[in-house]
Amino acid sequence: MDRQDRAPGLAALEAELARDLQRLTLPASAWPAGRAGPDGAPMPDVLVIGAGMYGVAAAAALTFKGIRDIAVLDRAPEGLEGPWVTTARMRTLRSPKHLPGIDLGIPSLTFRAWFEAVRGAEAWDPLYKILNADWQDYIGWVRRALRLPVTNGVEVLSVHPAADHVGVTLRDAAGTRRVAARRLVMASGRAGTGGPSLPPGVDPALFPALAAHSNDSIDFAALRGKAVAVIGAGPSSWDNAAAALEAGAARVDLYIRRRVLPQVNKGRGSANQGFFEGWPSLPPAEKWRLLAYMHDVQSPPPHESIFRVLDKPGFHIHLGTPLRAAAPGQGGGVALTLGEGVVAAADFLILGTGFSIDMARIAEFASFAGEIALWSDRYTPPPGLERAEIGRFPWLDAGFGLTAKHPDRAPGLSRIHLFNHAAMASLGAIASDVPGVSIGAGRLARQIAAAIFAEDIDTLRARLEAFDEPELKGTPFFAL
Repeated sequence: MDRQDRAPGLAALEAELARDLQRLTLPASAWPAGRAGPDGAPMPDVLVIGAGMYGVAAAAALTFKGIRDIAVLDRAPEGLEGPWVTTARMRTLRSPKHLPGIDLGIPSLTFRAWFEAVRGAEAWDPLYKILNADWQDYIGWVRRALRLPVTNGVEVLSVHPAADHVGVTLRDAAGTRRVAARRLVMASGRAGTGGPSLPPGVDPALFPALAAHSNDSIDFAALRGKAVAVIGAGPSSWDNAAAALEAGAARVDLYIRRRVLPQVNKGRGSANQGFFEGWPSLPPAEKWRLLAYMHDVQSPPPHESIFRVLDKPGFHIHLGTPLRAAAPGQGGGVALTLGEGVVAAADFLILGTGFSIDMARIAEFASFAGEIALWSDRYTPPPGLERAEIGRFPWLDAGFGLTAKHPDRAPGLSRIHLFNHAAMASLGAIASDVPGVSIGAGRLARQIAAAIFAEDIDTLRARLEAFDEPELKGTPFFAL
């Protein structure tokens, strides 16, 4: 339960939300025919993995379309889903406060409505950006206000697509079990696209005692009085450097390959309805051209993250200094090889090097990863625009579904929907960050609804033919 659940204004907001939903007849009445799983028991229409921002949005959008036999699972305890109060070490969201959030077109579901209900309307204008903890609480409130069926403490071990269902092996406090669903939505965040991206030359023996990725749980208190090396130019590098200094690290050296930081956040320039709605219909060549451009220009760290460390006396930045190798030092700590053979040392190493797009590294997909079609399988860029990183994105269908390199060898892949950053190349930035969350969830729900309707058409036609509510009863023209 979030910290604001007893705020006086929430009761009024929840009453307003109830009226909005009633006026819109939401959630819609359930209509899918339902199917039995391989064990003969009824299986849910959709199983959503992840109860963070995108999992909650997906579940809400599905129920609004009348797909109400769903289940949402998350391995984290309630209130710790996603990165916001665990591994996201910035103080506030990087997105502007005016973005609606998980609104799905309903004003009373917006972040602003929640914030004003909790803090008062007078608190909105002075707010600069949204605190991470507030965003986490807001997501939890949406989940509870819409009564979404979330179960925490459940880990997905493996996924097994079949022609008419998806099998999933789960583990929770009761043990390991196998379940089935008609469709599976992987709302697993950026970390669920292939895991941390680790630069070459970093000795695995460093982990976890002497090194961590920025997405790892890090005991910053243990870094008090220590020398910390941080690798990378992105936001997480700066925020982890700040977190270390704020925890009492004696010195933080930030090593950045680039000689000059990127100056303009082009992602902000593309966060509009045109890109969100229009991207899926672009031809592959145009998508690739835009992706290559964004890949090359990169984005700068937020100015807030830079100012957070500039006033710290222990902070040292080294531009034009790439990491070549990192290994345990002979006398302890970490030995770093930088640039042209320059050697440095640190007590601890933090890699702010982002995440991979690599289907082969998604543990849940181990049994079929090689069957997933990638962009490199479907599109060959012109000379000069080759980018291996883009080629590793999965080639998804219009509903975020996986596609197969050889359809006759991998039935059921399209029943697995990647509602995370892996969808960027095929569908745009509507499953990556805060701005696109409602648009992405709506698109996902529409496509899944269409697919289930097509599967259930025989039953739905029979229901239609059996429908016999007489419209003209009581009139002179009633003929039954």
